[in-house]
Amino acid sequence: MSTIAAPSPAPVASPRRAWLADLPVLLVAVVWGGSYLAAKGVTTTHTVIAVLVLRFALVLPVLAVAGRRRLRALTPAQLRGAGALGLVLGGIFLLETYGVVHTSATNAGLIISLTMIFTPLAESAVRREAPSPAFLGAAAVSVCGVVLLTQGAGFTTPSLGDLLILGAALARTVHVLLMARIKAVQEADSLSLTTVQLGTAVAVFAVLALLPGTGASPWAAAADFGPAEWAGLAFLSVFCTLFAFFVQMWAVRRTSPSRVSLLLGTEPLWAAAAGIAIGGEQLGAAGFAGVALVLAGTAWGRRAAG
Repeated sequence: MSTIAAPSPAPVASPRRAWLADLPVLLVAVVWGGSYLAAKGVTTTHTVIAVLVLRFALVLPVLAVAGRRRLRALTPAQLRGAGALGLVLGGIFLLETYGVVHTSATNAGLIISLTMIFTPLAESAVRREAPSPAFLGAAAVSVCGVVLLTQGAGFTTPSLGDLLILGAALARTVHVLLMARIKAVQEADSLSLTTVQLGTAVAVFAVLALLPGTGASPWAAAADFGPAEWAGLAFLSVFCTLFAFFVQMWAVRRTSPSRVSLLLGTEPLWAAAAGIAIGGEQLGAAGFAGVALVLAGTAWGRRAAG
């Protein structure tokens, strides 16, 4: 997940130029969809924190060097605000990564998409405004879809991983709301804000890695990695973090933010496709019905909230 700087209105582009800007953004949605399967392949119950340290420590120096001048320009208030957001971001990654270890990549990608439903609902609650009937209908469709998705071949209690991913979706909602309400960060440079947030999250992961009972150390986990694990880690670090962030910054200046948001909203579709086609995950009839309902509900909710 990356932040997008508030851009000036993008100039009107020809359809051909618009699609040239859309394709890299669509590729970001594809790699984000594949990130759940990649994380599942790299991570075990005992290496979650170690993998998080390695994943973000690899890209943090690149972000810091690229934005070093703007980082120095941040005010103390902006640093505090970004640090607070970084603590929430660290919690999101912990919930997501522990969650994907205990559930399927398909479930993880689709359940996390409920953020698109939770966020407008939370905003309505904060503003004490009732959401529209259309949006409530979309939320109901999405929730029904998740219920079907998590049941597999029969009706059972959702797995621990499903519940952790649901918690991550709620934490993402909190993160979005805080970004909109911490005044100090609203005018901060997007690259600097992301760098401080990731730096704070990595510091949290590093402290946790030092505590007894939190699993393998980053060095021990790295020493046990084979070519497949290093490839998965590189995919998460380079493509799902660096590439995704810089493409968003590039595209939002060449197209509209709503267009970027719409394309990134296809992430759960690619997560399901990767889990089924590459990961060999089986859903059953109820699971496939759940996929359809989640995708339909979140798409309807986007339009209703817009």
